[in-house]
Amino acid sequence: MSMFSENLLFVRNFGICAHIDAGKTTVSERILFYTGKNYKLGEVHEGTATMDFLQEEQERGITIQSAATTCPWERDGQMYKMNLIDTPGHVDFTIEVERSLRVLDGAVAVFDGKEGVEAQSETVWRQADRYRVPRLCFINKMDKAGADFEFSYNSILKRLGANAIAIQYPIGRGDQLEGIIDLMKMRAYYFDANELGAKVTEADIPDDLKDTIAEWRHMMVEKISELDDALMERYLSDEEIDEASLKAALRRATIARKCYPVLTGAALKNIGVQRLLDAVVDYLPAPTEVEEVQGVDPRDKDEKLSRPHDSAAPFSGLVFKVVTDAHGDLTYVRLYSGSLTKGQRVLNPASGRREVCSRIFEMHAHQRQPLDETKAGNIVAIVGLKDSTTGDTLCDPDHPILLERMTFPEPVISMSIEPKTADDKQKLANALGVIRREDPSFRSHFDDETGQTIIAGMGELHLEIIKNKLVRDMKVNVEVGKPRVSYRESITKKAEYIRGKFVKQTGGRGQFGDCTINLEPFTKEQAEEAGLKFDNNVAFENKVVGGSIPKEFIPSVEYGVRQAALSGVLAGYQLINIKVTLVDGSYHPVDSSQVAFEQAGRLALHEACAKAGVVLLEPIMKVVITVPEEFFGNITGDVSSRRGMIVDTEERGNVRLLTSEIPLSELFGYTTTLRSMSQGRASSSMEPLTYRELPGNIAKEVVAAMA
Repeated sequence: MSMFSENLLFVRNFGICAHIDAGKTTVSERILFYTGKNYKLGEVHEGTATMDFLQEEQERGITIQSAATTCPWERDGQMYKMNLIDTPGHVDFTIEVERSLRVLDGAVAVFDGKEGVEAQSETVWRQADRYRVPRLCFINKMDKAGADFEFSYNSILKRLGANAIAIQYPIGRGDQLEGIIDLMKMRAYYFDANELGAKVTEADIPDDLKDTIAEWRHMMVEKISELDDALMERYLSDEEIDEASLKAALRRATIARKCYPVLTGAALKNIGVQRLLDAVVDYLPAPTEVEEVQGVDPRDKDEKLSRPHDSAAPFSGLVFKVVTDAHGDLTYVRLYSGSLTKGQRVLNPASGRREVCSRIFEMHAHQRQPLDETKAGNIVAIVGLKDSTTGDTLCDPDHPILLERMTFPEPVISMSIEPKTADDKQKLANALGVIRREDPSFRSHFDDETGQTIIAGMGELHLEIIKNKLVRDMKVNVEVGKPRVSYRESITKKAEYIRGKFVKQTGGRGQFGDCTINLEPFTKEQAEEAGLKFDNNVAFENKVVGGSIPKEFIPSVEYGVRQAALSGVLAGYQLINIKVTLVDGSYHPVDSSQVAFEQAGRLALHEACAKAGVVLLEPIMKVVITVPEEFFGNITGDVSSRRGMIVDTEERGNVRLLTSEIPLSELFGYTTTLRSMSQGRASSSMEPLTYRELPGNIAKEVVAAMA
């Protein structure tokens, strides 16, 4: 039995997300300690963090996979159930952030008190915007030398364009950090270092801070009043506004994503984490306070459906993570509506298969507590699901609904991997299947021509960790090749009325398929405007009139075109950003078949590409480099030598922030080079930005290498 109330108002599903090294996992560890889930503090830098339980995570001091846990928190005599997900900050694992945000009701964005908003903070913020997630901001590491609350707060306003409202202010900074001031209560809070910060003392605001605090309080009241008409009237008539009214207005505005409360502290010094938990309860939504979950009827994709966050409604849930375990797959599910009991049969509407939820667990990192039943609004792990992967919906077989799928980025880097022995061959195939199920941003396929297995992922670190996982955890002996860039192909101009005709006569019934297509460059935005599906960056439109191709063969032409685009026409790389319009064709009453029209579609695309100027595109990365002033010249010269373009430079104290766009092919081993050029003092972060045309001479080399 669970110790928590069944009332969804007392549940919070929230995640902690941020730039790498802003202290997310340390914040999570403190939350587990103060909620009584841990009796001793785990430290990332010592490799003992509870949430970073993979060996790889402990060695590198970074978070690789998101971990889910449930913990209790008491606020004003009421016990709250906190479902917490700690997510990675490294861009190679952005998929982990993406899938966590999809199922959370709120998030805490953590910022480094010295650095403020960093490159990856912007990426995470945009992801949270996309999933419409209300958030709190926590300016962490105020104990660090050079930490500056006002600078970090202003960077949230400027760089994120967010309506941030400070509701706390630090007492001191760096070594002098002692506690925080609550601008709502106008009280100071000190955290006893001898008691690991668990003992909190309330006191008056120190005299030397009174003027500063009065200014920040005034700004907070003004900003909250602007979000609420009734408060605005009281504010304009100089009426004193009570704490309860301010909090209620701030909560409403935060849930509506009109503002973002800002808190501060230092998780490593155990300062401010309890107040952060109180703020999660006070300002982030309960499951019932977010919009109803949207979906479609699996039998008719045009019919929109929704489910209320209510345990009396039909069951629906979303699989957001699969972890392979010695005792069977653990499937993490967010329940949106209805309830789920042990042994219940559910439907996966995407595949049409029925699944059995043999056992249900409430998770605490990698420990688990069995449950007989769970209700809407909860996050649980299920054992027994055979065919459900990340992004799949689970629902009541009598009331099917297909929830909106998550979008996963395309891999930008690949490398070959070969088993050392025949015994390892089968082990490798099984192991790659397991990793693909766990990590949707990872791809692998067997190349018939070279006899090699190719694995693809989001960056060098991503592939390195997968390689280590295969060798160390799964005991598969493999040889790996050098990382290679995943190029793409596209076209530069239109090609009209191109015919693809497939005729085969082999005694008896023949094969006949004939189609005419137009091909043109096309973008995602154009597809959205035209209301066309843009699967794998290819749009297809049927404009055949008068039945020159029977209706049943048109999906075959589309399938043929899409398959040809996947394998490319120039150097075997995927063809993207195109639109194929089927305009005419002919058929044979006896010899036409689906296979024949598939082949005709393939031929037509190849033919059209020859006339539409096929080019190779390369992935371009956005690279943000933090470099001390004295190395600035060297670093900018190096960026130019890598075919890079400097987009922006910004001064921050004695360092410069350099934003550049550099082709991925020029960035292998860049971190090491950057360190050696700056005596270890420069750092960088990168993320995929776009694809751009490859210069002609380099394109020739790439095509020749593939031949």
